[in-house]
Amino acid sequence: MSSDSTWHTINVRIPFASTHHATIAKQAIEVDKELQAQSVKRTLTVEDDVLVATFQTLTIRLSRLTVNGFLENVDLIARTLGEFGEEAAR
Repeated sequence: MSSDSTWHTINVRIPFASTHHATIAKQAIEVDKELQAQSVKRTLTVEDDVLVATFQTLTIRLSRLTVNGFLENVDLIARTLGEFGEEAAR
């Protein structure tokens, strides 16, 4: 594997309505492991009501593909929480 100096790092911060919703999003996303684990490192954390994702990839192209996929998942989760948010809060 390449040295850390060749890794590209992207940080994404997604605010949610509550810490609980951010935690639900984190748990839903982290179920799926990265398909190219040797080329993509992902770290998910929750800071208050913000889901924080850090991606490290070996290429810019992988950065774009990885973040696009992540944002598609976040969009689906946010829309689902919008529909079922009251039930998700219980």
